[in-house]
This record gives sequence, C-alpha cells and structure tokens, in this order.
Amino acid sequence: MTKLLSVVVSVYNEELALREFYAETGKILKTLPADWDYEFLFVNDGSRDQSLSILREFAASDEKVKIVNFSRNFGHEAAMIAGLDYAGGDGIVCMDADLQHPPECLPEIVEKFDEGYEVISMVRTKNKTAGFVKNFTSAAFYKLINDLSDVKFEANASDFFAVSKNAAEVLRNNYREKVRFLRGYVQSIGFEKTTIEYEARPRFAGESKYSIKSLFKFSINTILCFSDLPL
Repeated sequence: MTKLLSVVVSVYNEELALREFYAETGKILKTLPADWDYEFLFVNDGSRDQSLSILREFAASDEKVKIVNFSRNFGHEAAMIAGLDYAGGDGIVCMDADLQHPPECLPEIVEKFDEGYEVISMVRTKNKTAGFVKNFTSAAFYKLINDLSDVKFEANASDFFAVSKNAAEVLRNNYREKVRFLRGYVQSIGFEKTTIEYEARPRFAGESKYSIKSLFKFSINTILCFSDLPL
C-alpha cells in the first residue's frame, strides 16, 4: 500500500527562492522508497511579490502541487496550521521555502515514519548566518521557557518538523488558539517521538521576515501559551 508524504511549505515573499526550492526538493522526493508518494502543499501567506504567480506555474504543470492562498499576511504559525488542515498525507513535514531547512533530510524523516515514530522534531545544531546575538537569545529563550513551563522543550527545535496523520489530527482538532506556538505543541502532544539533528543552511535569497520587535512579541506569546506564572 502506497503511503503519502505531504510537504507543507510556508511562503511569504519568497519569489527569489521558490524555483530553487521546488526543483531541489522535488528531486530529493523522487528518491523516496517505492511505497511512498508525495505532494507539495504551498501556503501563500499574503505575499506581496510574485510568489503566488510562481506557485500557480508549479500547480499548472505538476498535479502533485496544491496551493492554499491567504487573503492577507496572517503569519507563519497560521500558515503551518492551514497546511496541516489541508494536508492529506500519512506523514506531514512542515518546512520553509528559503532552503534553510535542508530538503536532504526528507528521506531520513521517511525512515523514522517507517520505524513507527509519529512526531519528529528537527533540532538545529548550527545556524552560521544567525550571528552571536540571535544564537544567544535563542538559547536564553529556551532556558527561560523550560524554567517557567511544566513542558520541557528540545533546545533549538525549529519550525521544521514532521508528524503522522494521527498526530496531525490532534493538532487540527485541539490546538486552535489564535496565538500559538506550534513547534511547542508538536513536542507536547505525546505519541512516539524522536529527533533528527540538522545544520541550517544560509538563506538562498531574501532576508528574514522576523524583526526584533516581532521576535520579542512571539517570545512573550509563547511563554503565555505554556505558563501562567507571568500572570
């Protein structure tokens, strides 16, 4: 019986990276075991550049490509939730379109699904382009939230993760808050879990969509999702 891998990709103003991402990721997906098929599910998060036009080009020539198009920018977390809602796979991988999440990890993720794991956290070991300040604040954030919360998070777990159909169903039905920390929920929903380490690539093109202000707001919201101690 053929299983389906859904690759959910959040897209916001990624016109310079999309063609490279699609070509490279598609090439790797074609090497998956014979009992696995795949689909792309691109979520266009209100891009103001030509990202949507490029995605429509992909869909016109490839039946494996599906698009969810937001009416405006709702943010990365909302895009991933929408991707989970529409993904039909037995296994679902969430990743970004800028190629910092290496597509060459996909075969290893499929191996973990075949071994029976239902939640796969991708743990970043290095991010050479982040700089000292971002790496330091990221480490400090995880230390703080682990001190405040009963849930203990894997340090440097990223928005690059994979869940089974069963785990995705729990996320769809029970984690519908407007303000959410999806990578945290993924680590706390139970199921048989494992981790895969990866080294983040440099962005293929463009710049990070997170400003210092938005990262600070995101951190505060995340802490409040998992701890009432600040209140």
